[in-house]
Amino acid sequence: MEYFILLSPLLGACIAGFFGNKIGDKFSELITSLFVTIAALCSLIIFYKVILDGYENNIILFKWIYSGSLNVNWSIKIDALSSVMLVVITFISSLVHIYSIGYMSHDPNKPRFMCYLSLFTFSMLALVTSDNFLQLFFGWEGVGLCSYLLIGFWFKKETANNAAIKAFLVNRVGDFGLALGIFLIFYFFGTVNFEAVFQQINQIDTVNVDFLGLNINAIDLICILLFIGAMGKSAQIFLHTWLPDAMEGPTPVSALIHAATMVTAGVFLVVRCSPIYEYSELALSIITIIGMTTAIFAASVALVQDDIKKIIAYSTCSQLGYMFFAAGVGAYNVAMFHLFTHAFFKALLFLGSGSIIHSFKDEQNINNMGGVWKNLPITYALMIIGTLALTGFPLLSGFYSKDAIIEFAYLRGNAVGYYAAGIGIFTALLTSIYSWRLIFKTFHGSYLNKVLKKEEMHESPMIMLVPLIILAIGAVGAGYFFKDLFIGYDSSYNFWRDSIMFLEPLSKEHPPIWFIYLTPVLVMLSIPFSYLIFIKNKDFLKNLISINQPLYVFLKKKWYFDELYDLIFVRSFKFLGKFFWKKIDGSVIDRFGPDGISNFIKYLSNKAVKFQNGFLYQYAFVMLIGFSILLTILIVK
Repeated sequence: MEYFILLSPLLGACIAGFFGNKIGDKFSELITSLFVTIAALCSLIIFYKVILDGYENNIILFKWIYSGSLNVNWSIKIDALSSVMLVVITFISSLVHIYSIGYMSHDPNKPRFMCYLSLFTFSMLALVTSDNFLQLFFGWEGVGLCSYLLIGFWFKKETANNAAIKAFLVNRVGDFGLALGIFLIFYFFGTVNFEAVFQQINQIDTVNVDFLGLNINAIDLICILLFIGAMGKSAQIFLHTWLPDAMEGPTPVSALIHAATMVTAGVFLVVRCSPIYEYSELALSIITIIGMTTAIFAASVALVQDDIKKIIAYSTCSQLGYMFFAAGVGAYNVAMFHLFTHAFFKALLFLGSGSIIHSFKDEQNINNMGGVWKNLPITYALMIIGTLALTGFPLLSGFYSKDAIIEFAYLRGNAVGYYAAGIGIFTALLTSIYSWRLIFKTFHGSYLNKVLKKEEMHESPMIMLVPLIILAIGAVGAGYFFKDLFIGYDSSYNFWRDSIMFLEPLSKEHPPIWFIYLTPVLVMLSIPFSYLIFIKNKDFLKNLISINQPLYVFLKKKWYFDELYDLIFVRSFKFLGKFFWKKIDGSVIDRFGPDGISNFIKYLSNKAVKFQNGFLYQYAFVMLIGFSILLTILIVK
């Protein structure tokens, strides 16, 4: 069964990729969707066995690399952690595949698109089922490659090409850190297999190394380098700039990247390496700080965005920040719980936004929408459910996981934990405001679209709505039904077992009652507040913006990260490139190398050509002179 999970998406990708033009669009869509759905069903069975019987397995598919002391197999590792990821990846991917049949119905390159989706799914599955860092890195790079292909799928658009290149390059920065971390692991432990490394980790907890002039603990350095890799994939602050631009890809791609695959890889890496991170207080503090900073940054920027997909993209960035600061305070199971619930409501929101864009004939600016909730009643209801779950409205899935993160941060009992909890509460408030801003400006108020008549608005076809309905069920019930399994008092022993390591058991205390109720109350109060300022009293919002114009511009410019990176990296490297092109390559290498040699040959040939004037008597005279010289030499010798 494990074989079907891993190989079914790969087989579907190969059929659609190599034979798509021959078998046609419909068959390509059917094959890829069917194979990913089979993988999803098998994943659910595996997940059930893990829950019921504590099923674990490590299947070696083949011996991969055997060179000296480096012995690496290609394996399928099944434990509680990988089983959760398998369900999330395959379930969301299967719904995205089905949704894409309707969304991409007018695209002329459907087989290629379905091939990329399935290959993306396979790469992520290879990553989460690895039992060693090298296979993980292979899946890691496969995910990066597929993201480049999918983001730039509409490659005739310059913006799509730029976004794909940006995503690829920014992730290379993080990947370099991950690669260095893996090199260090092999250097210290002589192996890259998870189990062997985790068993030896306490043997080097006092070893220091010199790195860039700093004397640093080896475990701290390994953890920080691995986290740099996670920052790139999961779009944490400083390496986040690619994520909003990735919205240039088709909406199903956005849903798959943001809900189930690429961005969750970083969280998975940190949780998988919990046996290492538990020995590095420094790295955990860094993760907490980066996570909570990302959460507040992304939420603040989302407040002023007008592109419906970019608003949801920044919400993904913010929720990933929640997951990381949960892991940073040692609550790895809570981070995975939020990853699990987040997959449902975030995929729902992205696919729901795709339905809206489809109805508005590719319009994405929420300022050009409004007043269509009666025209799109199903999409409206489903987007409401997704928004309630995202904001942490009581009894929906996001409520259980997000509140658990804030509570565990508070129970950490140190300054970083209290600070993270405070940021988490404030970010939850901002999340609710920008989420309801999206809903109210999209569906309520006046109809503002000047291109499309309101009467022409209609619901998306059922093949697009059915995946949304299924995701809505998960967004409502996933938190309630799985909270005890993921974060119950005995979950570390009954479910997670050895897949997650806790040096110190998580606190079983409860925060004060006022603290528990604070976030839900703020979330509920934000709904009428948002309706008031975005629909009923727009003048208040205009006045607020005018009074705080510098802040508004600062948020609109996304904290000036793009401008800063353009100044520091893009322009400087362009200058260096131009300098080496003009001064080094042109003036030195070409001048004295190929250009110099060719000019010298040309000069000699121009001189030699003067001897060729076409008069035979001169040629005969030269030949006679030459023969005489040769004869003289022979006689003398």
